[in-house]
Amino acid sequence: MAGDESVADVAALLAAARRVYKQSYGGEAQVAVCAPGRVNLIGEHTDYNQGLVLPMALPLVTVIVGSSTTGQSCSVETITESADEPRRVDFDLPTESSPLTRGQPAWANYVKGVVQHYRAQPLPAFKAVISSSVPLGGGLSSSASLEVAMYTFLQQLCPDDGDKVAKAVACQQAEHTHARVPCGIMDQFVSVLGKEGHALLIDCRSLEATPVPLADPNLVILITNSNVRHSLTGSEYSSRRKQCENAAAILGKSSLRDATMQDLENAKDRLDSVTYQRAQHVIEEIERTAQAAEALKRGAYQEFGKLMVESHNSLRDLYEVSCPELDVLVAAAMEVGGVFGSRMTGGGFGGCTVTLLQADATDRTIKHIQERYSGHPTFYRTTPSEGARVIKKCRESGPRSVNSERRRWDNNVASDQVAE
Repeated sequence: MAGDESVADVAALLAAARRVYKQSYGGEAQVAVCAPGRVNLIGEHTDYNQGLVLPMALPLVTVIVGSSTTGQSCSVETITESADEPRRVDFDLPTESSPLTRGQPAWANYVKGVVQHYRAQPLPAFKAVISSSVPLGGGLSSSASLEVAMYTFLQQLCPDDGDKVAKAVACQQAEHTHARVPCGIMDQFVSVLGKEGHALLIDCRSLEATPVPLADPNLVILITNSNVRHSLTGSEYSSRRKQCENAAAILGKSSLRDATMQDLENAKDRLDSVTYQRAQHVIEEIERTAQAAEALKRGAYQEFGKLMVESHNSLRDLYEVSCPELDVLVAAAMEVGGVFGSRMTGGGFGGCTVTLLQADATDRTIKHIQERYSGHPTFYRTTPSEGARVIKKCRESGPRSVNSERRRWDNNVASDQVAE
């Protein structure tokens, strides 16, 4: 349809990052890596309650190019448009007596956190450039994409033991300590372990992941970015996590994963109404996620879509993390024939919706949303993509690496950005 604009693929991001690296530092980068953002199909605000989630890795990625260097001083530059200033930071490698601390700019805290929590030594100093197509603040895990890309980059300079789950956990710790966001494990986990053509059913208690096929060519996962970012996200996220922990403690459970609706009902007189609602969402959302994974395995898309809408309604009414813009986007999508389901995705208070629909309904769905939504949405037609990967190793020839990745991307990933 008119107005389609392709999302920058990994080869374009790589070329831009390499160009800036050469301008800023001279010479060619030794290493190039990328890690994807993610969209969560269902299972929202369940990961930090040790529940189930069903995300998939996206073709939207963060690319990092760079090289090791002598001494103790590291230099990192980002060319991601929405990143805060300054776009370049310099810092010394951490020591036991002088760990890396958070500060400004905010984007650099994710980098510093990963360096601080990296699982192998001795880590050399480095120079690096970051480029990303994952929208910041859109609920598609630009932070986890950056963290996992950074960890993957460091693995090329100083290899660790290769434990992928431990890698995801280290990146989660980085977000806890340096971004001060008490996130669950989902975002980092799927950015590390994402599998092309599959969603991942992740058990956030056992850290076991079950691939769920999602490669039907007649199906599209449409992400709609509201391009709205409300400023409540940080404090509201923390308060909801605390409410869930309080509810679990009152129920005598280690987490809400172990609670049932009967447990909650039995304790209703000991819970305030808001805490009750938060716990109700989590308990029911965990069950919805299990049902949704089974529906997806059977190709029961109508059933899956119904569960998506129930999830959105619960996030709006019980967890209270939606906003009018997201509600309009979901309602508009559900008015179109061929749409199975739609819901807000991510932390909430703005960001994106995710919609499951028939491929031949995509253009009319986009058109209808543009007519109904008073803002300026951005659309991504996506398919489940691969997790973090190395594009260029230290001794690998540059041109072959880029061309190989371009072929891989073009053949395996379908993604379009649609501008109004």
